[in-house]
Formats: sequence, structure tokens, C-alpha cells
Amino acid sequence: MRIAVVGCGVAGMAAARALARKGHAVVLLEAFQQPRPLGSGLLLQPSGLAALRQLGLDAQVIERGARVERLDGRDLRGRLIMDMRYADWRPDAFGIGVHRATLFDVLHDGLEPVGVEVRTGIEVTGFEDPAAPVLIDAAGGRHGPFDLVIAADGSASRLRDLLRPNARAPLYPWGAVWANARDQDGTFAGSLSQRYDRASTMMGVLPIGRGPAGGAELVSFFWSLPVTQMDGFLGGDLSEWRARAVAMWPQAAPIIEQFQDPAAFSRATYRDVQIGRWSQGRFVLIGDAAHGTSPQLGQGANMGLIDAVELADRLGDDIPRSIRGFQASRRRHAGLYQFMSRWLTPMFQSGGWLGPFVRDVFFTPMSKAPGGRQMAARVLTGTLRLGRTPKALRP
Repeated sequence: MRIAVVGCGVAGMAAARALARKGHAVVLLEAFQQPRPLGSGLLLQPSGLAALRQLGLDAQVIERGARVERLDGRDLRGRLIMDMRYADWRPDAFGIGVHRATLFDVLHDGLEPVGVEVRTGIEVTGFEDPAAPVLIDAAGGRHGPFDLVIAADGSASRLRDLLRPNARAPLYPWGAVWANARDQDGTFAGSLSQRYDRASTMMGVLPIGRGPAGGAELVSFFWSLPVTQMDGFLGGDLSEWRARAVAMWPQAAPIIEQFQDPAAFSRATYRDVQIGRWSQGRFVLIGDAAHGTSPQLGQGANMGLIDAVELADRLGDDIPRSIRGFQASRRRHAGLYQFMSRWLTPMFQSGGWLGPFVRDVFFTPMSKAPGGRQMAARVLTGTLRLGRTPKALRP
């Protein structure tokens, strides 16, 4: 088949590689002249690592990332609010913290060897002939026809707006700023560590390995704040912020003190994508374009990787039927995490008292109850799924 993939993010590159390895002729269209990663670091779960294994890329990512064995979240008094351990799922289980640029490079470098054609500077703005789609770019260029078009252009997907105009994708009122720093003493090795001031302030440190340039071990630091306050943060003086952050989390002072200029930070905003069907004729949406949500459960990149591998495995000569089967299977997984993320997000990112009250009184004790730790570990690892996990994607 001749297939177009729109978007050079994690899901798009993974889909292009997976489909090309199945023998399809794949064209990857990217709006930027020079594709680049957006953001700082991310956490790959056993579910996402299983997808990378199917792409033949897991060893590279594991070697260049940092092993993470638990999630440790505490309030300002040091009280344990969130305690999730991979060993509660399997004794040898772990996640991998990785610099986004590292994952981008591994995926991008894997395209040419399998024959993916990459076209940059192509902003898709429309299409013709849904039965044999021809994509139209902003300059009036035509690309196609294709047997299948995969929209992997992110949570603010333009193709989604054309295909599913009634879809909703509002911005979450809270986002985060991210920056990378050196962890010279390995203080934060092995754990995604977070600190909470009720739910109005959340910050965290994620080990991400040495990064694409090598050198010292790095961590990604994030600070949660309302979207309306991001411009003020990124355009202001960090001295007062550093003093506040260090007072809240003295252990993180060696990390926080490295940030002298707001230019060190990048902003991250998130959308709650509610779309209904992910497909329209010979078009299908994957990744954040189909099921974007808040990052509270840390599953975004993992879900996109799984989408890519499962779509490639399911695609047969009957394209509409293949897409229907893909969507039914994936929605039993991604939809579950979307639901949980919507429920959990106000407990960790919100103003007022209700969210953290519910978290501290109900959620935290439940996670420590008999069987609760095992269930929490399944949520963390990305392996909780309604229905059967395809054999190729079993961690």
C-alpha cells in the first residue's frame, strides 16, 4: 500500500517505521523545515518499551536513557502521597526516563534504513477525493494519491479538525514548564520524584540519562502552573521563584540553582481530546491527535508507540475493516487511561481544597490497601487494559 503519515512526532515516526517494515510505501509529511523534538524528558513504560522492541529500537533507547524503578510523590511535610513501584507488577520491571531529543533521534534515524520518504516543510491544510486521498499543502502542492492517510499531527491536529469537526480538544487550564539539568551526585537516580503543595503547586525530577550529546547524567525538572501564568514565568526574574522552590524542596536545590535564566525552560500545554471515532474513510488518527490527555499518568508517548505498532500489525487489504478493528482494540486501552487521567488530574493540578482533599483522604489510602499496590503498578506500567493485549505488545 501507499501510505501517508502526517506528523514527525513519536507516534508518526513509529507508525512510518512499523508500516515500512511491513513492506508498505510510506511518505512522512512534516510541517517544519527541520523536524525537531518538543519538550524536555519523558518516561517510557514497559508498554511503550514493548512497542519499541517490535520496532527494533528498544536496546538503543534503554542504553541511552535512565532506569526508573518507582514514582515517589510527597507533600511539603514529607508525607508519602504517591508510591508506585514497578516491582509490584514484576520483580524485574522498570521504566526508562529519556531525553526527548534522544528518543526523537533514535526514531528519526530509523526511518531511512527501512525506506521511509520524509518530506519536510509540508503543512497539510486539506485533501481531495476521500476514496483515494490527495493531500493539499499550504503552498498548493499536492501529495498522493494514497491508500491510507495517518494523522499523527498532535493534540492540536489540523487534520482532525477537517475530518471530525465536532471533536473537542480544549486546553487543560494547567500546564508545566520543563528544563534539563545535571545531577552530579545521582541524587535522583532510579525514581521519578515529585513534591506537592496541595494541588496548586507540583514539581518533579525525572532522570533521563546522558542526553543526545553525552556527558553528565541529566534530569528533567518540571514545575506545574496555570497556563495563564506561563508568560509571566518565562518572561520574569527567576530569583524569587528559585527561593520558593528551594524552600519547598531543599533536596532539589542543586538542580533548581542551575536555572538562572527563563530561557532554560520550555512550556508544555495539554489538551483533553474527545473525538468519538478515530477514523473517516481512508483516514485514521493516532497518538495525541486521537486521544490526547493530561500527562498525569505519563502515558502519552507510550500510547502513541503502541498505536503505531498495533495499526501496522492489523492493517490488511480491507482498510476500513482493519481500521475498525484497530480502533476498537486501542480504545479499550487508551480510553481507560483518558478516563483515569481526567479523574486524577484535579487531585494534582488545581486550585482550592477539594482535589487534594479527595486525593489524601481516599486515593492515597486506597493505593496502599491489599491489592492496591499491584493495581497502581499496572496503571503505572501502562499494562492495564480492557480486553486482551496483542501478543506482540506484551511486555
